[in-house]
Amino acid sequence: MAKFIQILKDINELIVFKHSVFALPFIFIAMIVASKSGSGSMWFGFGLLVLGVLCAVSARNYAMAMNRLLDEDIDRPNPRCSSRPSVDGRIGRANLKAFIIANAVIFVVVAFFINSLAFWLSFVFLAILGGYSYVKRFSSLAHVVLGFCLGLAPIAGVIAVSGEVPLWSVLLCLGVVFWVGGFDVLYSLQDIDYDKGAGLFSIPAIYGQKSSMFISALFHGLCVIFWTLFVWAGGLGFWAYLAVLLSAFILYKEHTIVRADFNKIDKAFFTLNGYLGIMFFILVWIDLW
Repeated sequence: MAKFIQILKDINELIVFKHSVFALPFIFIAMIVASKSGSGSMWFGFGLLVLGVLCAVSARNYAMAMNRLLDEDIDRPNPRCSSRPSVDGRIGRANLKAFIIANAVIFVVVAFFINSLAFWLSFVFLAILGGYSYVKRFSSLAHVVLGFCLGLAPIAGVIAVSGEVPLWSVLLCLGVVFWVGGFDVLYSLQDIDYDKGAGLFSIPAIYGQKSSMFISALFHGLCVIFWTLFVWAGGLGFWAYLAVLLSAFILYKEHTIVRADFNKIDKAFFTLNGYLGIMFFILVWIDLW
């Protein structure tokens, strides 16, 4: 029993399950907005809820494990990453590959039971999620690609409910793209020296600290614009606009914290961004209700 618990702990450390808080709220935002506009009710059914959660969890497990597998040569020399289970031997490459395949199969099978569009796009989604790790080796756009990986969450949510991709879901997706891209640039400041030495193409490594702070702020400005357009295109009201306003304030605080003390990047990255997604979902739910 103790060994099984340790395996679960190692898997949790591998995929950092708590980071699901970034994508899940936006999946559910897309699902309740789509359901409300289609049927007049936010409730899309218990079955679809279960299938949606299974898709979200399996897709994220696949993406994180694939990232750990492909980044092993980068992570091993990096002091911040050298203790990861995929690097220190707690989870071997064979087991890691099996975990990746299992979650990919679960994602595709569950998507099949949602609808035909979800099924066929599941292969495209897996290709995008799996390909992210390669981008950092040749392009500083890796931060935006990571944002797009999480931005697929609301697209997947609306496809699950309505089987289509309306304009408002694309705008919500773009907001997530630049939200994640912006805070990933900040997070990468921790590895600026290592990335330079390893020849990686992170924005901090290529453009330096000061320019990276500006680029991150620019990304977050675009995020707020796209989320405002999402609220407008989705026909939402006061509470949804309040969600965007509060998100802008949280992002401002995030930049203030990082500018004042780089040692608090983790606080800005995990705590504030986690609160942002949950707050956004609650206020959109109140608006629709």
